[in-house]
Amino acid sequence: MAESPTNPTDPYAAAGVDTAAGDLAVELMKASVRATHGPEVLGGVGGFAGLFDASALREFRRPLLATSTDGVGTKVAIAQAIDKHDTIGQDLVGMVVDDIVVVGAKPLFMTDYIACGKVVPHRIADIVRGIADACAATGTALVGGETAEHPGLLGPDDYDVAGAATGAVEADAVLGADLVRDGDAVIALSSSGLHSNGFSLVRHILSGAGLGYSDPAADLGATWGEALLEPTRLYTLPLLEVIERLPGAVHALSHVTGGGIAANLARVLPHGSWAEVDRATWTPDPVFRVLAEIAGTPIERTEGTWNLGIGFLAIVDGGQKDAVIAAVESQGIHAWQVGEVRLGAAPAGDFEQGAKGVDGGAVRLVGAYADGAR
Repeated sequence: MAESPTNPTDPYAAAGVDTAAGDLAVELMKASVRATHGPEVLGGVGGFAGLFDASALREFRRPLLATSTDGVGTKVAIAQAIDKHDTIGQDLVGMVVDDIVVVGAKPLFMTDYIACGKVVPHRIADIVRGIADACAATGTALVGGETAEHPGLLGPDDYDVAGAATGAVEADAVLGADLVRDGDAVIALSSSGLHSNGFSLVRHILSGAGLGYSDPAADLGATWGEALLEPTRLYTLPLLEVIERLPGAVHALSHVTGGGIAANLARVLPHGSWAEVDRATWTPDPVFRVLAEIAGTPIERTEGTWNLGIGFLAIVDGGQKDAVIAAVESQGIHAWQVGEVRLGAAPAGDFEQGAKGVDGGAVRLVGAYADGAR
């Protein structure tokens, strides 16, 4: 892998920071970043700030801006271990942009931040190319970013990624708990695997079993590294299409990330409501079952950590649930009903009550997971 030369007379280079490598990384990523730019993006790549023409917001009656920020977590350690960096960018966009669609907002633009121990231009370009490709797939302009070299703080092959995005939604079109009604159906949208959550547990399980990322993963048809780097599914455009196609059908959305299914669903239900998610309606993907078997733990013990095959949940009008499922499936994402929302006191039992500081509804998973494929 070619690297830019370091000037030995440059004191910053002597401290371990290679500005020439940073410049080369920018050159390598320019084309992929520009591919996300429509006429709303001004100034191109390399400015101190990205510019986005917000004139379209004049067409809104009362525009609200939605914003989200996140990272990818310890999944980056696997990308670094097997030297594969072209998918981690999609994970970042999935974690950031897909949080915006939860309120019904359309994403406008995103920025990224990469901190590394040493700028390796082609590695950085691979990461940003993945971010840009996923931005394009979600209708989001990548308007800027920063790559920071931190020698002495991070190892030469270490890096972390983070990002922030902004979207817009009409004030009277915001989705959320206040729209949820008694009898609403809870619809699951399938995940592509682990997405970007629970990797500290994954790494702990594999380390304890003496398994490396280059080892073959039983029943997964790949090495552990390849299987675990399956990128996060992107839900933004499919969900926006469903919202537009079926006005008023979708009442609330939940992105199933850290905390698992019950906690994330509870966040978007109103206080005084409850729902039971029926495990018998699906079979967790093989990666979850294999990891639980290696750990010697029932898969139910992982429900507060992994998505177990559900990447998003939609709370929809009960009379339109079949139409919503059909609309989601027409976008290439498997969908099915997992439960129903009820208002009033929850039955006796162990429910997850709200999460992340939200005084929301009560949720629990019931029954046993189905055997075989969904």
